[in-house]
Amino acid sequence: MSDFREKALDYHANPVPGKISIELTKSAETVNDLALAYSPGVAEPVREIAADANNAYKYTAKGNMVAVISNGSAILGLGNLGPLASKPVMEGKALLFKRFANLDSIDIEVKHRTTEDFINTVENIADTFGGINLEDIKAPECFEIEQALIERCNVPVFHDDQHGTAIVTAAGMLNALEIQGKDIRDALIVCLGAGAAAVACMELLIKCGAQREHIYMLDRKGVIHTRRDDLNEYKQLFANNTDKRTLQDVIADADVFVGVSGPDLLSAEDLKLMADKPVIFACSNPDPEIKPDVAHSARKDLIMATGRSDYPNQVNNVLCFPFIFRGALDVRATAINDEMKIAAVEAIRSIAKEPVPESVLTASGVSELEFGAQYIIPKPMDPRLLPRVAKAVAQAAVDSGVAQIDMPANYMAE
Repeated sequence: MSDFREKALDYHANPVPGKISIELTKSAETVNDLALAYSPGVAEPVREIAADANNAYKYTAKGNMVAVISNGSAILGLGNLGPLASKPVMEGKALLFKRFANLDSIDIEVKHRTTEDFINTVENIADTFGGINLEDIKAPECFEIEQALIERCNVPVFHDDQHGTAIVTAAGMLNALEIQGKDIRDALIVCLGAGAAAVACMELLIKCGAQREHIYMLDRKGVIHTRRDDLNEYKQLFANNTDKRTLQDVIADADVFVGVSGPDLLSAEDLKLMADKPVIFACSNPDPEIKPDVAHSARKDLIMATGRSDYPNQVNNVLCFPFIFRGALDVRATAINDEMKIAAVEAIRSIAKEPVPESVLTASGVSELEFGAQYIIPKPMDPRLLPRVAKAVAQAAVDSGVAQIDMPANYMAE
């Protein structure tokens, strides 16, 4: 770990500090170039944009630009370390936008006193960008922040910790249940964790067919039930009228376990209580709720996913967020709605069922991958993700009425 720490610090410090920079897209070599790039030539696009705000997409980089914005209140699993400490993570997000979807991105870290201050700050700068990616903002404030910004902004706003996690989880979950011969409409689901990712995951699974009354959610105090008087409005949505109080009470005969909580909270004995052919998504990072070797020793009939790249079936948001934004920006969507999220779920899960390109096998360091218990979701390096997910999202935006322009001709033709 000491060696890895030094490698990580060296990666971020050298050969220049940070992970992103700005590049020029126009010539700036001559006096004539500069006269066009700045004064007096720049006055012409200024006049065009003043006459019609949509011209900002024609004459500026707005349509290919995403802001990655955080207050640093929930940085990875490190907690509330403040805005500036979140900057390496936000730069990393910008790197991923560029690497996987060729979207330009800039990180913005916001200091504020109140939630309303943060909302006002983002609202006031939103029109500079084609979209807003919120990141590492703690619950429950993140729900209020995202909803307010969706209502106030003219560009799509997307809290990736909620919806990116939910989309990839849903894609993998539907495939895992299919392999296990189960229907999500009948599945009994236990969700350990009640923060932003947990609530978003369960809400999207419901939109994909899960029954709310079949979901048991737990926080640090145990099962969320109707007789508790300490629940915020988001937890109340998952309050069961039940006498069950502990993880052991609800895990018995459950078909699905989703963990977005902390390490080693699900034991082998708990796992043995579950129904035949269970599905385990232990997504706490870096250490899952149950280690895969422990899980597989306890049950030979399970399918398991984690948030780690060194185990099969990694639930990784990079399978989703670059391509969601690519599709949304390319039709100038004003929002990222449920139809677009579900379109992304279906596009991602369909890729896993197809033959895997040789380039993906090489990048993954394996000789073969085939749809099944060890391969339920695509690998991040799969080149099919960009055209498939972006096109599905763009089409859903057009079909649901949030796109401002039609999908370009031959868009994302593979």
